Amino acid sequence: MRRIITCVFGLVLCSISSGSERIIAEGVVNAPVSAVWKAWTTSAGLMSWLAPHADIDLRLGGLMRTHYKAEGSLGDAGTIENEIIAFDPERMLAIRVSRAPADFPFKGSIKAMWTVLYFTAERDGTTHFKVVGLGFTADAESQKMKQFFERGNAYTVDQLKKHFEARAQK
Repeated sequence: MRRIITCVFGLVLCSISSGSERIIAEGVVNAPVSAVWKAWTTSAGLMSWLAPHADIDLRLGGLMRTHYKAEGSLGDAGTIENEIIAFDPERMLAIRVSRAPADFPFKGSIKAMWTVLYFTAERDGTTHFKVVGLGFTADAESQKMKQFFERGNAYTVDQLKKHFEARAQK
């Protein structure tokens, strides 16, 4: 049974689906939270480790655009556009896909999904980084997409850790 609960906090309206699922990938990054935040929220930062083509307009409603193929370019059919739906500098960034690549296999389910990235400064100067994917449902396409993002988000956390490990060795 799926139940939707709607609540109002001040001027913010939110809907919580008790039937949705979430996935989590996390790790400790050997860098201060300010550096990890910049790696995610600046165009140069994204291109340094995530994608050869990237730009970000860090504001509510702004876009994070990435292209994972070197031969591609931003704006072509392989571009992924994520809308920034919330952020708390150096603590949290929430995004949702506003335009999937043309060959993305889960076009119906992606509309119900969003991602929240958490950045937590640790006492030793490292950053606990967590990616939470939300909005998955029980239908077959959504479950396949969930598996896709479970692997992809774990890979992303691993790549972020490797990026900063390589920088620390220089």
